Amino acid sequence: MSRSSYNPFDQPGLDPGLAHESQPHFDQASPFLDPPRPLSGSIPDRSLASTPRDDAPILGRTGSSDETYASDAADYAPRSSNSRPLYKRPRFLLASGVALVAVIIIAVVVPVYFTVVKPNQHNAVKGGAASGPNSNGHGNGAGSGTASATVPVQTAVTMGGDGSTVTMEDGTTFVYKNPFGGFWVNNPEDPFDNSAQCNAWTPPLNTTWQWGADKIHGVNIGGLFVLEPFIVPALYEANPGSIDEWTLSTLLAQKGQLQSALEDHYNTFITEQDIAEIAGAGLNWIRLQIPFWAIEAWADVGVDGNGQRVAEPFLAKICWKYILRLLGWARKYGLRVNLDLHTIPGSQNGFNHSGKSGSINWMNGPMGLANAERSLDYMRIIAEFISQPQWKDLIVIFSMINEPFMAKIGRPPVESFYWHAYQMARGVTGTGAGNGPMLAFHDGFATPAGWANFLPGADRIALDTHPYFAFNGKANRDPVNTTADGGDGQEFGGQWPLLACTSWGGVMNTSRQNFGVTIAGEFSNAINDCGLYVNGVNGDTAADSAYGPGCAYWEDYANWSDETKQGLLNFALASMDALGDWFFWTWKIGPSSTTNSVRAPLWSYQLGLQNGWMPPDPRAASGKCQHFGAPMVPFDGNFQPWQVGGAGAGNVAPDATAGLAWPPALGNVPAAEQAQLPQYTPTGTLSTLAPPTFTTPGVTVTAAIGNGWTNAQDRTPAMAPIAGCAYPDAWDALDAPIPAGGCQPAA
Repeated sequence: MSRSSYNPFDQPGLDPGLAHESQPHFDQASPFLDPPRPLSGSIPDRSLASTPRDDAPILGRTGSSDETYASDAADYAPRSSNSRPLYKRPRFLLASGVALVAVIIIAVVVPVYFTVVKPNQHNAVKGGAASGPNSNGHGNGAGSGTASATVPVQTAVTMGGDGSTVTMEDGTTFVYKNPFGGFWVNNPEDPFDNSAQCNAWTPPLNTTWQWGADKIHGVNIGGLFVLEPFIVPALYEANPGSIDEWTLSTLLAQKGQLQSALEDHYNTFITEQDIAEIAGAGLNWIRLQIPFWAIEAWADVGVDGNGQRVAEPFLAKICWKYILRLLGWARKYGLRVNLDLHTIPGSQNGFNHSGKSGSINWMNGPMGLANAERSLDYMRIIAEFISQPQWKDLIVIFSMINEPFMAKIGRPPVESFYWHAYQMARGVTGTGAGNGPMLAFHDGFATPAGWANFLPGADRIALDTHPYFAFNGKANRDPVNTTADGGDGQEFGGQWPLLACTSWGGVMNTSRQNFGVTIAGEFSNAINDCGLYVNGVNGDTAADSAYGPGCAYWEDYANWSDETKQGLLNFALASMDALGDWFFWTWKIGPSSTTNSVRAPLWSYQLGLQNGWMPPDPRAASGKCQHFGAPMVPFDGNFQPWQVGGAGAGNVAPDATAGLAWPPALGNVPAAEQAQLPQYTPTGTLSTLAPPTFTTPGVTVTAAIGNGWTNAQDRTPAMAPIAGCAYPDAWDALDAPIPAGGCQPAA
C-alpha cells in the first residue's frame, strides 16, 4: 500500500527487504507448504449432482463448528475423505427407496422446496414458494453476464459448483468458474449457513480451521471501504486537491456529493462476481479493510491552531450495510475473513490510508492517549459483533490495528497498547478455541524476530507482517525479464524470486517457531515503487519515486513482454512459498480516468490472473523456493497449544507484562507533562454494530440474527470528551500545548 508521508524503512539499522532485518541463509528446504495433491471430492459440473459433504445444507450436520486445532501437519486433501459418501451407505440405499415414494407424493401436494442451480441455467423456485418469472439468462463466462428484466426471488436453498449460473441482486447473471471443487450456497431461511466450500482442500466454513495445517492463500479487498488513491485513482482525479479520505470527503461534501459518490463506489467497485472469482482462483481467505467511521465519526475532535472547531468529515455509518453485504458474499462462496481495522483516530502512521495524511496522533503527542482510548472502544465494538455465533466461523481473524509506525511512536507504547487491547478483546470473548477470533497485531515495521516471546501464554494472537520491496528506499531497477537466479536456467525473474525466498522464508518460519502464528497480511508483485499514486497523490513524479525515470513502462502492462510476465509470475510464486500464509495486496486496482487503464498493475491480483503474471492455482507455489535453491528454516506446522487456543491459553506470565504499564509514557510529550495528558471518560452512549436485515418476499428467516453484542455483561459506557476540557485538534496536535487542566477523568 502507498506510503505518501513516511518511509518506514528509512530508519537507521532497518532492513530494506522485510521489516529491516539482515536476511540469513539457511540450509534446509521448508516443509511448511505441502506439494500439490490431485483434487478429489470436487463438485461435478451439475452443481451437486452428488452429495459433496455430509453436512451440506439439505442434510443434518454431524460435525461441530467449534474451533479446535490440530497439532500435526495436514495436506491439501478434502477434509471429509475419512467418511464414505452418503449415497454409498446402506441406510441411504434403504431410505432412498422410501424417499422415492415420498417424493412422488410430495410432487403432487406441495411445491418444490429445494432447488439446485444447474450449469448455465438459473431455476427460480417452483410452485407458490416464490414470486417472479423464471430467469434463463446465460452468462458468457466469469467476466461477463446478462441482466434479467425481473429479478427472480429465491426462497429455497440453492447451491452450485463449476459452471453454475449465479443471479446477483440486480438481476445480472454470471457463470461461476471454479475448477477446484468449490461450491457456493445460498440459504434464504438461514443466511448464516456455513456449508459453502471455496475449494476441495480448504475446510468449509462449518468445519474447523487448523492453524499450522491449513494454509492461508488470501487476497486483500483494498480500496473498497478505505479509499486509497492508488487503488481508486479516478475518485481523486475527479477531485483535485484530495490526497486522502479526509480531503476527499471534505471536497465531496462541499459539492453535496459525499454520500452519493461513496455509495456508488461501494456498490460498484467490488461486486459479488469479484468474490466468486476470488474463490474460483483457488484462494480461500479475504482480508477486508474497514474504517472506524463504519461505527461513527465525531463532529468535534478539538480546536485547531486557528481556534476553529474540527469535525471529522468522513461519511459515518453508511458503509456498514455494504460491509455486511460483502461478508454475506464471502460466506456464500466459502471464504474466511480477516477483518482489518485499517484506520484509527488521530492516525497511527501518517499515511493516506489511515484516514488522514500527516502527523501521527495515536499513542504519540498530546492527543495520543485520548485517541488510543477512543480506538479501544471501536475495537471492542467490532470484537463484540464478530464474536457472535453468526459470525465467529466466518471472521476468523481480527486485525486490530493496521501498520502502527513504531519507529515514530516507539516500541514501549505500541507493546503496552497491544497488551491492553488483548485484555479488552479477551474480556469480551473469553479464552480458548471457539471464543472469538484470532487477534492479529502488526509488527510495526520492525523485524518479526523482535516480537519473539511477546506475551507468552496469550490466547490466539498472530503476528502480521507486510513485506514489500517497493518501499525499501532503493531504486530496484534490476530486471525481472532475465534468467532467474537459481532454478533450471530456463525461467525468468532475474534476482527477484530467489531474493523473495532468502529475504522472507526464513524470517517467517523462525517467527512461527519463536512467536507463534505469523501471517503476511500484505505483499504484492511490486518490485519497485512505480505506479500512479503509489507514493501518494503528490508523489507521482520521477523525482518522488525511488525508481526514478522509466516508471511509464511499469504503468503500462499492455506493453509488457512475455518474459516480464513470466518473471513476475515466478516472483509471485516464490513470494507465496516463502511467506506460507499470505494475503496479496490487493484484488483490484481501478482505472485512471485520464487513460481508462490500470496504472498500478503490479498491485492487482485480478489483472495478473487475466494477463498471465499471477498463478491460476496458488498451490503451484509449493516448493518454489527449494527449486530456486534457497535454503530455508523449516517449520513443522506444530504450534504450542496455547498459541492456538488449547491448554494454557490465556495464562500470560506476570513477568511477561511487568513493563507494559497502562498508560505508558508517550513520545513528543515532556516527562513532566505525561500525567496531564488529555483523556476521555467512559460516560458516552455505547454504540453497537447493527445486524443485517433480510427482507426477501415469501421468506421467513428462521435463524437467529443476533443483536450485534455477544457479551451481555460488557456494559461499560463509551468514551466521551470531558466537559470543560480544551482539547487540541486530535488529528494535528503534536505542536499543541497540553491543556492546563480539567482533561483527566475523575478518580
